[in-house]
Amino acid sequence: MKDKRLVITRPFEKAFARLPQQIREAAYEKLELFQENPGHPSLRVKKIKGTQTIWEMSITMSYRLTFEVFPEEIFLRRIGTHDILSQP
Repeated sequence: MKDKRLVITRPFEKAFARLPQQIREAAYEKLELFQENPGHPSLRVKKIKGTQTIWEMSITMSYRLTFEVFPEEIFLRRIGTHDILSQP
């Protein structure tokens, strides 16, 4: 996942804009770390059960983002509190 390009989807962009400033800053830091070391333990990256290509990553203990992995890109899908994991 390290050499893949990050693509921001419209739903991600809209949700990101509604987040508190502190969470947006934390998300930038975590995404930077993700690009450097996707296996870093603080990211808690794991595949979402029942999916083949959708993963989740922790921003804080309360906030997550989901992403979908493709051969050359990673699509950032959703960002928000833990309940985003139940959204398609």
